[in-house]
Amino acid sequence: MSYNIIDLTVNEKQLESAVERAREKEIVIPTFAEMKDPSKVPAKIKEKLASVGLWDVDPLNLFRITWKNEPVKDGGLYDGVNFVELPESLTGVKARIFALVGKWFPTGAHKVGATFGCLAPRLVTGQFDPVNQRAVWPSTGNYCRGGAYNAQLLGCESIAILPEGMSRERFEWLKKVAGEVIATPGSESNVKEIFDKTWELRKTRDDVVIFNQFDEMGNPLWHYVVTGNAIEEMLEQVMGKDDRYFGCAFTTGSAGTIACGDYMKELFPASKIAASEALQCPTLLWNGWGAHRIEGIGDKHVPWVHNVKNTDMIIDVDDEDSMAWIRLFNEPAGKDYLKKKGVPEDLVDSLDLVGISGAANIISCIKMAKYYELTEKDVLVTVLTDSMELYNSRLAEMEEEFGPYGEIDAAVDFHQHIKGLSVDYMQELSYRDRKRVHDLKYYTWVEQQGKSMEELDAQWYDAENYWGEIHGMADKIDEKIREFNDKTGLLK
Repeated sequence: MSYNIIDLTVNEKQLESAVERAREKEIVIPTFAEMKDPSKVPAKIKEKLASVGLWDVDPLNLFRITWKNEPVKDGGLYDGVNFVELPESLTGVKARIFALVGKWFPTGAHKVGATFGCLAPRLVTGQFDPVNQRAVWPSTGNYCRGGAYNAQLLGCESIAILPEGMSRERFEWLKKVAGEVIATPGSESNVKEIFDKTWELRKTRDDVVIFNQFDEMGNPLWHYVVTGNAIEEMLEQVMGKDDRYFGCAFTTGSAGTIACGDYMKELFPASKIAASEALQCPTLLWNGWGAHRIEGIGDKHVPWVHNVKNTDMIIDVDDEDSMAWIRLFNEPAGKDYLKKKGVPEDLVDSLDLVGISGAANIISCIKMAKYYELTEKDVLVTVLTDSMELYNSRLAEMEEEFGPYGEIDAAVDFHQHIKGLSVDYMQELSYRDRKRVHDLKYYTWVEQQGKSMEELDAQWYDAENYWGEIHGMADKIDEKIREFNDKTGLLK
């Protein structure tokens, strides 16, 4: 059965408008294949990138939507997969933990990939008119930043929607990029308030198109194809013949990134996928709710795009642990203490690559390693979605609240929030456990957001075909992108 989940029907009139806008602004659109393998990027694009900064609002930076950017802020090209290994001296576990680094994407976060996966298919088919419509990006932070940025690069106007309690850096940067910024009540876990605002816009404005990361299948598709491939290449570099890829763990947020676990499970069928969330908002674990401080993940619902049937474990992370990590990793006293405890100096000096949700992802891997009693032959993978470049205001706020950070603080944080991590608040999922989590989608998506029961059931009872159709869409989208680029004539 075909589900037509990512619609590639062409609207010829609006496509003409999109092509003309692209020609006018000299916009060439990259393919998924080029984001996986930047060696396929046209030479004339690479030549021009040499003079473009990583965060510049320049259409050329569409070709930096990849895990393989050279780790520099200006003029870089491509230099293999960006990743770090977190050794036992830091994690306290024997398992080898690797994390892809999101800092070296434009905007400093990997969400530019997810937003590209949502916007590009509609743009190159004419389903979105960049001249007469505005792209709406509902998010708890990085997604609307990435969406507003990509919209600028693709010649589109945008509206960013995010909770008022997000970090100051997010709002300050968005004001420079998004045409309009709307702050909704609450913080990370107040997702319904964001959805309510999108319905208000739908009903009151005829020039908006909603790109909701929680139900747009272009989000998990991008991660399945591009992030999954990056992990595969990383493992080819780091794994020995006796090593075993055990699995991956990700805070679900919109549940886009976790789709790379589906890709990895096809390569390693015995591997496991863990979905983690904030303990303060235990929706997956206990059908619970609450507020938390792990910026970058939104809760109180199960995202429509989450392939729950392929998820093996739930891990709840205490936000106290994540917040302690960012002080330990970034305060001078914390860095000095880590070096004294034998953490390699070059790693300590690069721990600002770990943002708040990145810390939660590593914590999830540590808890997973302890639960399964993994050894030095086992490999776990996660991602650092962004870096501390987006959260320096949080460090200032914590210093104001708790005072200066000294060696005793560092010792407490190291032993309590790293070495003291336990296997509490975790659950291996049986068939019925997975079905319980999947069934939670009904309340948000069928009752509130207008999805059908038929498609909800298809995600579960016809899961292989349903998710397989999504995973197979990249080549079809690439064909439409090439046709679009041919129409503009900019690559001739």
